[in-house]
Amino acid sequence: MALEIIGAGFGRTGTLSLKFALERLGYLNCYHMIEVIKRPDHARVWSRAHRGESVDWESLFDGFRATVDWPACNLWRELLAAFPDAKVVLSLRDADQWYESVMATIYPMTQLGLQSADEATCGSSQWTNRLIWDRVFGGRMDDREHVKSVFEQHNAAVVDEVPAENLLVYTPGDGWEPLCRFLGVEIPEEPYPRVNSREEFGSIFGPRDGPAS
Repeated sequence: MALEIIGAGFGRTGTLSLKFALERLGYLNCYHMIEVIKRPDHARVWSRAHRGESVDWESLFDGFRATVDWPACNLWRELLAAFPDAKVVLSLRDADQWYESVMATIYPMTQLGLQSADEATCGSSQWTNRLIWDRVFGGRMDDREHVKSVFEQHNAAVVDEVPAENLLVYTPGDGWEPLCRFLGVEIPEEPYPRVNSREEFGSIFGPRDGPAS
């Protein structure tokens, strides 16, 4: 099964809501960081991919029609090369709001995990630090302007490099209409999913067994 949708937006841009929305529209299943938590063996594949090693993308995404969130969004170019017919959805939000959300949820959780006596939790946090906070942001998460600049440069590169007809730039408040128009599907009657707020984050992504390198 080939990927049909590649989500290029960083985490905390409404990616979990987008996952549920795409699955509601029939794109079963949609890969997200939570899939790595469920499948620790995938973490090793992602580590190799981020080191530039060759991986079997079709095997990794077996059973999935779409992907959003980290760690896949880091390698959107490689995924588009592997699945050239896929459409790209770039989820966005205001850079300051995004930074504050990251620093109130994912980042402190992983830093706390580094201190955990539980081997799986500590290993998961080490993996996240290597692939996201260190690789993408140079380990400078406390430097607000630097992190925002990386975020904005990433988004600009997607817009510049992906053909306009294959790209949807999407913000969490846009709802069903632009997404359904882009994908050529009917708009569902129920409201667009709204999940994984800061308040909900801990209950969804609290300490648990997770990926290791």
